[in-house]
Amino acid sequence: MPTLPVFNMNGEQVGELPLNDAVFGAAVNKALLHQAVTMQLASRRLGTAKAKTRSEVRGGGRKPYRQKGTGQARQGSRRAPNWTGGGVVFPPVPRSYDYALPKKARREALKSALSSKVAAGEMIVLDRIAFEEPKTKAMVAMLKRFDINRKALIVTAEPDVNVIKSGRNIPGVTTLESTGLNVYDLLAHDKLVITKDAVGKVEEALA
Repeated sequence: MPTLPVFNMNGEQVGELPLNDAVFGAAVNKALLHQAVTMQLASRRLGTAKAKTRSEVRGGGRKPYRQKGTGQARQGSRRAPNWTGGGVVFPPVPRSYDYALPKKARREALKSALSSKVAAGEMIVLDRIAFEEPKTKAMVAMLKRFDINRKALIVTAEPDVNVIKSGRNIPGVTTLESTGLNVYDLLAHDKLVITKDAVGKVEEALA
């Protein structure tokens, strides 16, 4: 069972937290992580590309010229694809790229992502994260105490407006509540900073 130190916001260790082995000590399944990330990225695609078919472009209706005797190839409509301004043969149409992995696969992928953070020493547990008012400078100071100068994912048990506003202007910093934890954000950030209460909620949901 992995155990991590618990710090306060000043960078001082105030205790230790044993982690659920089934959630934070699972085997890392790289193939499953790839599938989960691909699913999330696919759901972000807009799928709004659109071009018109020959039935949608303007014009046409009357045969442009008679069938025979002109020396030109026979043609029935100015909206044909071989004419300038004509329709497209197989045009892109609005569509959704969304697809869903089985629920069990999504859970296992999230466990793999969390376990990889613990194994790499990239997870920091705090007893609490709270600010009296939104203050970017306070958030930067807290991250510096833990030598975090790159991408950081900050996870709290409940949404906290002061925490969200304090971190949203810092490049590379993302704040989430525990219910919004996902594989893509875990892998896209170098450090995971999570509160003790949020760890409990994650374990309750995944164990």
